[in-house]
Amino acid sequence: MPNEWDLFKSNTVNSNLDVELLKKEVGQRFPYYDIRIDTNAVAFFCRVDKDSLEQNFDSLRKSLSDKGYIPMLRAEHGEHIIYIITKPKGKQKSVWINIILLIATIITTILTGALLNSGYADMQSVPDLTEVLTLENLLNGAIYFSFPLLSILLIHEMGHYFTSRRYKLSVTLPYFMPIPPIVPGFNIGTFGALISSGDPMPNKKALFDVGISGPIAGFIVAIPVAIIGIATSEVVVIPPPVSGEVILGSSLLFTLISNLFHTVPEGFALNLNSIAFAGWVGLLITSINLLPAGQLDGGHIFRAVLGKHQRIAGWIAVMIMILTGWWFFALIIIFLMGMMHPPPLDDNSRLGFKRQILFIVALVVLILCYIPFPIATIQGV
Repeated sequence: MPNEWDLFKSNTVNSNLDVELLKKEVGQRFPYYDIRIDTNAVAFFCRVDKDSLEQNFDSLRKSLSDKGYIPMLRAEHGEHIIYIITKPKGKQKSVWINIILLIATIITTILTGALLNSGYADMQSVPDLTEVLTLENLLNGAIYFSFPLLSILLIHEMGHYFTSRRYKLSVTLPYFMPIPPIVPGFNIGTFGALISSGDPMPNKKALFDVGISGPIAGFIVAIPVAIIGIATSEVVVIPPPVSGEVILGSSLLFTLISNLFHTVPEGFALNLNSIAFAGWVGLLITSINLLPAGQLDGGHIFRAVLGKHQRIAGWIAVMIMILTGWWFFALIIIFLMGMMHPPPLDDNSRLGFKRQILFIVALVVLILCYIPFPIATIQGV
């Protein structure tokens, strides 16, 4: 099988990199016994001290990053090789994009909350918009739906942001994704949020920490939101079924919290209020992000723990999704996100016992929050 050098090399040896600078930087930290030079990359075959390998490589990464280079450490055929390429120049994006998208998402989630407060699921079902766009409905939509939902999303993304900054990675502020409540039967006013990183993950520890920080942070906020919402929701008589009506599925955790606060007799159901629905969405988002595929948070986590075997976990998750009502999202993962997660720059670093325990915690959270059949539509009544 070709090694990574085969992916970089070309037919010329005239390098565009400052080879003498790279020799000095690498040689200060890793004795090397061979060097291969190409137009776009230099490969150093090094002797390493495993006890200081991680520290020395991180020092090399930070030093080279300031000089416009990216090193990658790989173990191939019993040798340790440091590949160095030129750092891509990213375009600085205006923070106004973040602000505008946040404002738009606040508006769409408030509007969604106002619809929920009025008893409607989408704008198409509203006979008169003035009935929804009252000050009372908009305030209730902001306080009881938009605020708790966006708090979960914001804390989730800021978990990623601050962890990335702790590792001195270049990251953007969150980009919120608004969507007007126009989807028939089911709306939350947003597609979620994300941050963009301009730097590759330096090692397995950073990959794991950045991946897990968002879901855990969001989960910590979603729990009290779900508890408050469920505790203040009412048990009502199950109304006659209506064709096209959407029924929400439930996760193990959501069901457990519901059973702690309510006893629901036969013929009755728990009518979720806006806060409870925001908590339901928050737990749903947590489970989606923890799926072990592609560039999802779970992809980061599983790649750090399982290495190349992360792909197997991803395919298992996709098969489960297809069998449990998530086939559309499974197709998005397969064809748009991809199953493979790229390795960190230092793919030889170790996670340690604490992160292995946190990996088990992430698995438990995924299982507790996963909703096998999130939504169902009543047909032909």
